[in-house]
Order: sequence, then C-alpha cells, then structure tokens
Amino acid sequence: MGDIGFPELLVILVIALVLFGGGRLPEVGKSLGQAIREFKKGVRDATSGLEEKADEPKKAEKA
Repeated sequence: MGDIGFPELLVILVIALVLFGGGRLPEVGKSLGQAIREFKKGVRDATSGLEEKADEPKKAEKA
C-alpha cells in the first residue's frame, strides 16, 4: 500500500485533466501544494507542542 507507480500516476493525471481542464490544472496543483504544505506545518507544530509538554515534568524535576 502506498506504492504508486507510473501507470497509476498517469491515470490520476488524465482524470484530473478531464475534471478540471488544462487551464485550471496548474491552479489546482498550486492549491493542492499549499494545502499539503500547511497540513505538514500544522502536524509539525502539534508534534513539537506535545513534545514540549512531555518535557515539562522532566524540567521541573531537575530544578
């Protein structure tokens, strides 16, 4: 699972081209890229926040 090869990628591209058309495809790609970037940033921020909370008791023990 998660192993996407060239034929699968080609089918996805053809479907996207049919659905959105050639003119809107770059716009859709840009929007999708921004959404993925924001999602990754949110996950990174949440993970670092959880790690900081997990480290707080350790810091209190050292003081």
